[in-house]
Amino acid sequence: MSHDSSRIRIERQSRTLGTRAKRPKPTTVCEVPLANPLLKYLGVQLNSWKHGEAEFHLMITKHHLNRQGNLQGGVLATLLDVACGYSGLDPSHSVAIENSASVTLNVSFVNKVSTGRLIARGNLTRTGKRLYFATGEVTCEDGQLIATAQGAFRIFRSQIISHGAD
Repeated sequence: MSHDSSRIRIERQSRTLGTRAKRPKPTTVCEVPLANPLLKYLGVQLNSWKHGEAEFHLMITKHHLNRQGNLQGGVLATLLDVACGYSGLDPSHSVAIENSASVTLNVSFVNKVSTGRLIARGNLTRTGKRLYFATGEVTCEDGQLIATAQGAFRIFRSQIISHGAD
């Protein structure tokens, strides 16, 4: 599933607290922003995202290459950072919209590549109250491993702006 829009709509059931009467729970709709100018410029596309996993794709073009004609290492690091970073965020979180910042990111460059589509996958490995940890890998479509990463990320939550009934 590819998301070309800058937002994903998520519907949730809001909780009614402090009452004993049973009444239908209204649906709250919020939008989770996915827009990132750097990712848009690079041509990175979100393929799938759920809590614990994220996958992004990139079709290599000439502006991604270094002077030797291989994919620039910074592009690989960016792919790994975003895949690992998104894996620790929950797009359907019921309390707040989440964002994160990289605390550490260790990248290992395994193979070089200059053409084709890359697949960057991030997987959540452990969570704490304010930090989470993730691993990632970038492969070619044929499965050849290009780079791996491990990182720690700081999570930030902001209040949801609800557009539903209270």
